[in-house]
Amino acid sequence: MLNIRHASIADGAGINRIGNHYINTTPVNFKTDPLSLEERETWINSFSLSGPYQLFVAEEDDSILGYASSAQFHERAAYDTSVATAIYLDPSACKKGLGTQLYTHLFLALAKEDLNRAFAGITIPNPASEALHLKFGFKKVGTFTEAGRKYDQYWDVLWMEKNL
Repeated sequence: MLNIRHASIADGAGINRIGNHYINTTPVNFKTDPLSLEERETWINSFSLSGPYQLFVAEEDDSILGYASSAQFHERAAYDTSVATAIYLDPSACKKGLGTQLYTHLFLALAKEDLNRAFAGITIPNPASEALHLKFGFKKVGTFTEAGRKYDQYWDVLWMEKNL
């Protein structure tokens, strides 16, 4: 049975497997080196069960199938009512409605917080991610052209925002 819940340190290996897949094989994550389990656990510990920065996982049969997070958008204090969102799914779990379920949990949790905006940066082309964000009320606000280089190619990043 599928369970969506706040992530814990025990989920580190599953989250790291998914995150490193996107780091190692796609341009959707601009990191170029995979994270060690220790680095991933430090990242997981940066989230809490309430507040603006939360991390949810989808788990089924003791396997992590995906995760969604809200994190600091910018270090300057005036941005504290804004968050950056991200979602990553195990490739075998795509196109099954899991992204919708994860984002539903995340945005219900964020609705209880003193937040104004959620932002998402999407390496394009990525029609599935664009569609998911539009479904949740994100609007396209601009594109940073050739914002990052990975695999000897420059990639554009579509920026979207959602009123919270």
